Amino acid sequence: MTEPENVPYSLPCYQKACELFGESVCKSLGFFVIPDAFVLSVVIPVFNEENTLATILKAVTEVPIRKQIILVDDCSRDQSRRIMETLAAEYVHDPLNTLTLLFHETNRGKGAALRTGFAQATGDVVIIQDADLEYNPNEYPQLIKPIVEGKADVVYGSRFLGNREHRVLYYWHSVGNWFLTTLSNFFTNLNLTDMETCYKLFRRDCLMKILPQLQQDRFGFEPEVTALISKQGFRVYEMGISYSGRTYKEGKKIGWKDGLRAVYCILKYGLVR
Repeated sequence: MTEPENVPYSLPCYQKACELFGESVCKSLGFFVIPDAFVLSVVIPVFNEENTLATILKAVTEVPIRKQIILVDDCSRDQSRRIMETLAAEYVHDPLNTLTLLFHETNRGKGAALRTGFAQATGDVVIIQDADLEYNPNEYPQLIKPIVEGKADVVYGSRFLGNREHRVLYYWHSVGNWFLTTLSNFFTNLNLTDMETCYKLFRRDCLMKILPQLQQDRFGFEPEVTALISKQGFRVYEMGISYSGRTYKEGKKIGWKDGLRAVYCILKYGLVR
């Protein structure tokens, strides 16, 4: 059995670190305490991710935080559903991870899958996790820190802040992301650097306030939820994250039509008050 002072992010662990290094050093290093009763709901939309699903789920479960993991299969045509069912059986007795499997009988899109998952979330904080390997679950603890400390209601993980590692890929994707983020900021009056990021975290009570208003079924979810967050006046933080983007050959799904849809959604939700 693990000693209390060896449990990551526990109060005994933090106190032990403070004894060794001093509290000011611990705070400067980003050490903090996650309450014992805290639960993180991880919503993972899945569509044809048989090649990466087992790997990403393993990475998520290994994060030393109590989690409710919600996998939403959006009518995959490959073996994703079978893999989900097999993996779920392996974590039945895991004290840190509770798995919930949800299935769409028709393909409805990422936004629709997220709404399905959000409705089942019971944790204190909800995070979105793609089923590919572009985003690193090991960064969960630092992303939830502003919420746990009572500073933030919503946290965005930005691929364009800080000095974390990034795979170099498509130039025009970065230009498009900058344009969409800037246009969104113009209407929301937020100063985000990465509106399109997957890593969005919400206090669950805040997410439940806007859930009934979410309508976008595909990638229009990103500007839609950002506009709703702005209108609610939630406290928003942004933190730098790493990013290991994939190519279209490797399974990337977003395309230029989704960019046009994002512009439409920014204008739609930005002009309607």
